[in-house]
Amino acid sequence: MANMTSSASAAQVAAELASASFEEIDALIARYADDPRMQVQKACERARRRMDKERAERERVEGMYEAMRELGGEGVVVGVDEVGRGSVAGPLTVCAVCLPDEPRLWGINDSKQLSPAKREILAVRIAECARAVGICHIPPERIDEIGMARALREAVAGAVADTGLQPDCVLMDGNPLGAVPHERDVVKGDATVACIAAASIVAKVTRDELMVEYDAEYPGYHLAQSKGYASAEHIQAIRERGLSPIHRVSFCGNFLETARLF
Repeated sequence: MANMTSSASAAQVAAELASASFEEIDALIARYADDPRMQVQKACERARRRMDKERAERERVEGMYEAMRELGGEGVVVGVDEVGRGSVAGPLTVCAVCLPDEPRLWGINDSKQLSPAKREILAVRIAECARAVGICHIPPERIDEIGMARALREAVAGAVADTGLQPDCVLMDGNPLGAVPHERDVVKGDATVACIAAASIVAKVTRDELMVEYDAEYPGYHLAQSKGYASAEHIQAIRERGLSPIHRVSFCGNFLETARLF
């Protein structure tokens, strides 16, 4: 086998192994297994470790798809998750996603476990392959008017309606809400159920982009960095500047002696 690979330098072989896709690694390791060069053998070992890690990751994702079907049944299944519930500025955002069984979306997970760059890549892939995606934003003034519990129910119902589907099962992250028919609640579902994880990613990316836009409209509140949550810098800005039109007055009483509008 070494004679067959002698035309490629050890560095070239190492680069080939390092850049190989998951589907290619097995064959490449077999091809270079008997190459006597130390650099090649080390590259093969790194490739084996990478393959083992990727195999475990794919098994994790396969389990999320299995959970989606076991919990949701064989009909139209929609996953739902929210972002922004604890924020002091910006909307409450809920996303609903219906995923096909194929293709698998390798890498999906609870959005909090993913880097911003990974979330953005996956959000694009979800949009490309999902059967339907629905979004609903509840603005701050509505949250102040009706409270978070009712706002969350309205957002869930709005997001599911926005998919245009009539789901046979709605799998929702968290505790029971009674927001929509055929609701089934799954604690930590964003980390264990494929369609809920997809919803958590799209909700997070969508709302984060909106908060960056608000940062340009209402500068000085550190909205692009805090995403509207009560970071130390955001709280200090509220105390110095008062509230902007996108702040939730009912959430900000602890930060102001008198809540004054921007």
